[in-house]
Amino acid sequence: MVSEKQCQKVCKLKKSLYGLKQSPRAWFRRFTKSMRAFGYRQSNSDHTLFLKKQHGKITTLIIYVDDMVVTGNDPEERKALQNYLSREFEMKDLGPLKYFFGIEVSRSSEGIFLSKRKYALDLLQETGMSRCQPVNTLIEEVSQYMHNPREQHMNAVMRILRYLNNALGKGILFAKNVDHQSIEVYNEADWADAVDDRHLHLDLGYLSKQPIQLFCDNKVGCDIAHNLVQHDHTKHVKVDRFFIKEKLDDKIVELPKIQSKDQLADILTKVVSSQVFSNFLDKLGMCDIYAPT
Repeated sequence: MVSEKQCQKVCKLKKSLYGLKQSPRAWFRRFTKSMRAFGYRQSNSDHTLFLKKQHGKITTLIIYVDDMVVTGNDPEERKALQNYLSREFEMKDLGPLKYFFGIEVSRSSEGIFLSKRKYALDLLQETGMSRCQPVNTLIEEVSQYMHNPREQHMNAVMRILRYLNNALGKGILFAKNVDHQSIEVYNEADWADAVDDRHLHLDLGYLSKQPIQLFCDNKVGCDIAHNLVQHDHTKHVKVDRFFIKEKLDDKIVELPKIQSKDQLADILTKVVSSQVFSNFLDKLGMCDIYAPT
């Protein structure tokens, strides 16, 4: 930094200041060092995730900038970690998790409900659409037109906001006394990303006893994954084909063929009818806490 009083002199900072481009990296390096000193391991799958396993129990911490969530089945370790971090850094304990990274967390006798209601309400308020007429419609893709938006794209955005106003109560309910440890994946073609998530599950202490099912509606894709014979029309397929074949041989995944009408991944990649959209939401475990029972 340059001294205002003596312009010919340049000062060397001994500590990172808020607002410098190097500050976030310096802060995260300092935080990581403290977590490791307290016996926590940084996940290779997600560097913002820290874990500590002892006596058959696990404690995890995930951080986003300077917001942290601590969870696990070891109450004593959670308390010890909280006290340690309070000594290392100036921080506030906000109590049980209620809101993190745009996700609202609410608890009831039925279980834990995750939604983005507050985020949607803030967005509607910011755009002046909080009192708009709700519509029960599917979401259109408009982000690809951000660099050259037209009137029809703005109309599509307004319709999306009207849909959000109709879906404020929608979210995922993790009900009590229900096994949530079975993993199913619906995929288009990006197999590698789906299988790579397995490393994160292992870090969290979850080891699937059965192969993870990757439901695919592309017969050619399934055939290529099971058959290593090289054909002229598949020469463009490089490492992914061998990667998924290796996982199939190791019984880590299965690749069952399903019909296109049952491909839940389409809700995120294609325009589907309102009936299909609603049906897929149910299959994904989405529910509306404000819907009449």
